[in-house]
Amino acid sequence: MARRAPYTEVDKKNFSRPAHVEGKGDVLYRGFQCLNPKCTNFIFVEDSAITDDFAIECDVCTFRHVAGETTLVYDYDLRDRRNNTVIESGKFEILHDDYVDEAKGYKYCIICSTLKSLELFDKHSARKTGRQGECNLCKQLYNSIKNQTRLADQHREASQKRRLYTELTNSPRIDIGTIYERFDSKCFKCGLELDSDREKGKAELRGNLDHTLPAKFLWTLTTDNATLLCKAHNAEKAEKWPGDYYTDAELRRLSPLVGIDYLMLRGKQHFNPHAIERLKSADYVEKLFAKYARYPDELISLRNRILAATGFDFFKSWPKISADLIEKADKAKPATN
Repeated sequence: MARRAPYTEVDKKNFSRPAHVEGKGDVLYRGFQCLNPKCTNFIFVEDSAITDDFAIECDVCTFRHVAGETTLVYDYDLRDRRNNTVIESGKFEILHDDYVDEAKGYKYCIICSTLKSLELFDKHSARKTGRQGECNLCKQLYNSIKNQTRLADQHREASQKRRLYTELTNSPRIDIGTIYERFDSKCFKCGLELDSDREKGKAELRGNLDHTLPAKFLWTLTTDNATLLCKAHNAEKAEKWPGDYYTDAELRRLSPLVGIDYLMLRGKQHFNPHAIERLKSADYVEKLFAKYARYPDELISLRNRILAATGFDFFKSWPKISADLIEKADKAKPATN
């Protein structure tokens, strides 16, 4: 089927690419931390410079990473614990060739002009780097403008809403690899292969990490409790309680994978009590208002949803809050959970 002719065009204004990025859109870099234990510099070097006899010098501490050489981490004795004899002695060393060889790939985005991991660019077999010129974030924003599907203000509001939920859920850093491994790199709902290193036709498939218990109800997303879903089912599941989306058989399979009790998964939606407890602190609520001062409507919406579901008004946790703001919240559209 022939592609439909585009009917819109984005006329870029006030756009200029920095000199250090000009002509670098299809240049592959490798990135690694300097092996000098006293240096924290992260080194980026063009992939073409990593030859069989490479010599890469850190521009901060001048430590040289040279092909064929090693960096000593420690000396060791391997002991037999039964009779405390030394079986062998040696040196624990990092071979520079192996260290540089494992370094991840990076490239510049031709739109935002930042150096990013190759994983953040869609695949493009015709380009030297095998990746598109613009990163996924810039591509998404560009398409939303070109296709008139989303305004910039909506992006900011959605982003701010995510930040607010993240603030309240106190979510830790996520180990994505562990989650992919637990779900065999497949969407839990439909079984679609989500291995980001594998292409299906021309489309690179990626998974989304779903808040099994929704962030809307202030539940934390962790490495242990996240569910791996394809993009379509992640969008379909968004903000729904597990029992309102999955079948009973799916809930029984999901429970041991995410470590959440089956009865809780199939039960009624409710707010995270630990997050509610944090909202009882006057200092915490005061800082929340200061941080999200530009988005009072999001705080009002959250307040009304919690109030409707639990009877708790976190606005009143802070004694100095304006009575006018509470009145505005009371007059807002009734919350729906």
